[in-house]
Amino acid sequence: MAEIVFEAEPHPDTRAAILDGLIAYNAAQTENRFGAPRTIALALKDPETGASVGGLTARVSYSRMFVELLFIPEHLRDQGLGEKLMAEAEKVAKDLGCIGIWLDTFSFQAPGFYKKLGYAEFGALTDYPPGFTRHFLHKTLS
Repeated sequence: MAEIVFEAEPHPDTRAAILDGLIAYNAAQTENRFGAPRTIALALKDPETGASVGGLTARVSYSRMFVELLFIPEHLRDQGLGEKLMAEAEKVAKDLGCIGIWLDTFSFQAPGFYKKLGYAEFGALTDYPPGFTRHFLHKTLS
């Protein structure tokens, strides 16, 4: 029998064992019809320094893209960069054969922004964090 050991920060070998095992199991269950999950980024770069200042990261698996993180620095907001990032993410998703994009956002972040872009809410977790709601949204790509 295996021993359960708490790791406040997962060791790289622990994460690899879990992830590699899960990917192999899922591939077997789906008859390897889908490629291995992959992570992509759309970086917002400072034109003077070339440093990343924000952007979007997403995971692609099972014919969908999951937008994991999206951040635009305060000084770059209200310039249409969020819409441009999401439009580019949709283009990349289509190019990678995805049929949809899903994401989650908190009520204090941008659920209205995503709904304006055609994302439909398919779930919500209330009082997470306490006093707020976590919204789950999806958009089918045509």
